[in-house]
Formats: sequence, C-alpha cells, structure tokens
Amino acid sequence: MFGDMMGKLQEMQQQTEEAKKRLDTIFVEGEAGDGLVKVIATGNREIHNLEISPGLLENKEELEDLLLVALNRALTEANAIWEEEMANSVNGIMEL
Repeated sequence: MFGDMMGKLQEMQQQTEEAKKRLDTIFVEGEAGDGLVKVIATGNREIHNLEISPGLLENKEELEDLLLVALNRALTEANAIWEEEMANSVNGIMEL
C-alpha cells in the first residue's frame, strides 16, 4: 500500500514537471490602450516580452497605468492556463 502511494506521488511529481515544461511553451498576451502596451507572458506566469508604443514614453503616468492593465491581463490569462494544466495533471493521477 505504501509503495503504491509512493509510486502515485512520484508519477504526480513527474506529470507536474511535464506540465510546467508545456506551460513554458504557451504564450498569452495582455494589452491596454488599444495595443499601445502589450505584454507577453508564459503559461508559467513569467513575463516574456513587453512592447510599448514610442508615443507613450513622454507620458509617464499614462504609461504606468497602461502597463499595470496589460500586465494584469496577461498574468490573469496565464494563471487560468496554469491552473487548468495543473488540474489536468492531478486528474490524470487520480484516474490511475
């Protein structure tokens, strides 16, 4: 019984690691100001790229506001994908 449980735990850990690798290959985008600021994040909730329209560089307050909106949108989407992937990994183990 204990060996069976350890086997399931090891398999869960392996599936979790595989899910994390897959999440590194999934990219989501958050944007604000009709595309003036774009943020690309991975499914692991890491910022991958940031694009800022050159015209915003002169307006610090607007840039900061748009950055916050775009970052939060990208991270919200990345978090949803991350949660789904982790749930799928756990569900795969539970079916064994």
